[in-house]
Amino acid sequence: MSEKPPRNAIGLLELTSIARGIEATDLMLKAADVDLLISRSICSGKYMVLVGGDVAACESSLRAGQEAGRECVADAVLIPNLHEEVFPAIAQSAVVEGVEALGVIEGFNVATLIEAADAAVKTAEVRLVEIRIAMALGGKAFAVVTGRVSAVRSAVEAGKLLLGERGLLVAWAVIPSPKAELVKELLGGRLA
Repeated sequence: MSEKPPRNAIGLLELTSIARGIEATDLMLKAADVDLLISRSICSGKYMVLVGGDVAACESSLRAGQEAGRECVADAVLIPNLHEEVFPAIAQSAVVEGVEALGVIEGFNVATLIEAADAAVKTAEVRLVEIRIAMALGGKAFAVVTGRVSAVRSAVEAGKLLLGERGLLVAWAVIPSPKAELVKELLGGRLA
């Protein structure tokens, strides 16, 4: 029995129609062995579908979604070779122990923010604990990393660089020794 390919890619489809978004989601799931990470309306009346799986499956799924979405496709992006912490960060299921520093990277675009978060966690020894996408953010997104202050600075710098090169950086912050109340509010019940 052959081993399943690694689930290390995501396919993101953004549509200008909610009805087409729901239809595209169904066809994307039927087209390939992918996991549905997000399927929902987002700010400014758009619809976003995010699937995860191996690269080939995400490519097939995205292609099916683009065909279904037709003229309503606003953006379609495949991001291969993601760091293993990206999936739990998107699902907001990463658990965090002891926070020496917090880093926040904010971007105008969901797909590029995910790429920036991936670059950040690949650059330095940090934990990628959250990626918030488009809901109640005016279509923007942000990522949160934790770790030692110097590592968080390096990770945030890598994310800033990628977003900045594409003209999509909103803001960033590195917070050494954040107050416990802030960490609890930001990360909720995910503290160990």
